[in-house]
Amino acid sequence: MTTPELGIKIENTRDYPVNADRLIYAARLTLKQNEATDRGGITIVLTGDDEVRALNREYRHFDSVTDVLTFPAYPLPDDIVQEMDEPPYLGDLVIAYPYTCAQAERLGHSPADSLSLLVVHGTLHLLGHDHDTPERRAAMWDVQANALRALSISEDIVPWLEGADHGG
Repeated sequence: MTTPELGIKIENTRDYPVNADRLIYAARLTLKQNEATDRGGITIVLTGDDEVRALNREYRHFDSVTDVLTFPAYPLPDDIVQEMDEPPYLGDLVIAYPYTCAQAERLGHSPADSLSLLVVHGTLHLLGHDHDTPERRAAMWDVQANALRALSISEDIVPWLEGADHGG
């Protein structure tokens, strides 16, 4: 059986200057490292702060902008997935581009690296990882570090996630 092409796409709502191929690569690498290459597509939405704030208010009840929100698709049973001609859809990552770039500048990180980190982080959430307990956080950060190393991004960028109100 061949592995279908992953349906990872970018929706850049305001034509922000991003390297879409780099973001797609970050998502694909994360899926591959987690043996999830047959588990589906992702849409990475780059949008404005107001849109993310509205989503954060509606779905998480926080009236503030955040860097990334994840919206997992409803998981399908394995027997149905095996019968499908293409991988099931995993969900959406919604990134507040202006917020993320301002945060990167303030902390001295490359905006491109920050965006890639958020794609890795959000993809891990779509795969079921979380950081809601110390044990789960340690496991997620370990998997995230593997992806960052493969992307040649310094792990020094990660500590800002700890204090950020990112949507996860």
